[in-house]
Amino acid sequence: MSPKTSAGGTTKGRSGAVTPARAVVLLLAVLALTFIFENTRATRIRLLVPEVTMPLWTALLATGLIGALCGAYFMKRRS
Repeated sequence: MSPKTSAGGTTKGRSGAVTPARAVVLLLAVLALTFIFENTRATRIRLLVPEVTMPLWTALLATGLIGALCGAYFMKRRS
């Protein structure tokens, strides 16, 4: 039997394996989440006109999720 090939005809290696890039991304995600959940005090946040008071971790998590969605959108458009 021949190994599975992708549409381009190249052989796929260990697609499910932990690569150095995946390990770095996982480490960065853990560090970001640790930073977010360590900052739990309430803070005032102003977005254009309204000013709200919310826990800092909520604002940091929302900002991170927005950034991740934007990055995923642009990477999907790139390929």
